[in-house]
Amino acid sequence: MFHSQILKQLSRLTIASASKLPFNTRHISSSAVVQFKITDQLCAEPLKKKKKVDPAIIKAREDRRRKKLEKQIRKLQKNARQLKPIEEVEPPLHLMDQMGKRKRPSVVLSAEISETRALLVKEWTRYKKQEYMANVAQIDRIMAAQKRALDMLYEESEELYNEAIMPDVQLIPCSFTGTYATPPIKNYESPDGEYIDVSKKWGHK
Repeated sequence: MFHSQILKQLSRLTIASASKLPFNTRHISSSAVVQFKITDQLCAEPLKKKKKVDPAIIKAREDRRRKKLEKQIRKLQKNARQLKPIEEVEPPLHLMDQMGKRKRPSVVLSAEISETRALLVKEWTRYKKQEYMANVAQIDRIMAAQKRALDMLYEESEELYNEAIMPDVQLIPCSFTGTYATPPIKNYESPDGEYIDVSKKWGHK
């Protein structure tokens, strides 16, 4: 009974207070129950007391960490210019062991042989230049003759001239047969696109 009377009085107070507010006030409830709110329960724990550590131990830890970093830096600097090995380019180890036996001594040429080779190189250069100039002149003659023939054809008939300058479509799908670099292998089964990747994976650990 007493509880219900308190609620009625509170509801009257809230209605009276709400009536005094300006008309543009929004989202204000007149119920007395909404006015009582409970805050969230916040669980907390007292801060742990910091343990006192010997400064010598802290210094030893920092020294170990610094030495480890310096060691990694030296390792990276040592392998900075080292490239990944390519097995196709590097010679086999047994050939590296026989390098002394396979290495040929350097040949010292005489002055006469050096002069003879230099004259041969100059003569070959002159020959190739003359060959190139002859080819260029021949191409120029062919193009000039073609231009004269087209001009004469244009004077005779414009239709024939247009047909003459049209590209020949039959020349595009052409095929040539000739000798191969290597003879075909008998009973050879071509692969079907499947292969096994045996390349090594290089990476930093």
